[in-house]
Amino acid sequence: MSLSPSEKQSLVDLANTARQRAYAPYSHYRVGSSLRTKTGRIFTGVNVENAAYPQTMCAERIAIFKAVSEGEKEFELITVVTDNGGSPCGGCRQVMAEFGLDTIVIMADGSGQIVKETTVKDLLPDAFTPRGFGKKVNRRHVHK
Repeated sequence: MSLSPSEKQSLVDLANTARQRAYAPYSHYRVGSSLRTKTGRIFTGVNVENAAYPQTMCAERIAIFKAVSEGEKEFELITVVTDNGGSPCGGCRQVMAEFGLDTIVIMADGSGQIVKETTVKDLLPDAFTPRGFGKKVNRRHVHK
């Protein structure tokens, strides 16, 4: 499915709105994300910082984990919005790669201006994926 420019902008706007709810008392670097699944469902996330800094969670991973917790594992597009149009960190890139290298990644600044559109594959060349274990993972299978 291909998204129109207005659909992409709507997802950026949703992430930018979510960004206002970020918990960033240490860095003051608010990040918002929106994720569209291949079934059309949308999930948002914000960064949540912690005084024990390694326990901080990025907005992109929160959006992905919310989707997975609701049974969604195939993604079409993810946005990340920061004041300066920053790029996802390495940890977020790796989590994105787990669920598909062809996922579109849109980065936008705090005014909602899209600064870059790419794919997970381009953000993380030679990614370590489930194939690194020598087998294909069926993401649709749910463990009971």
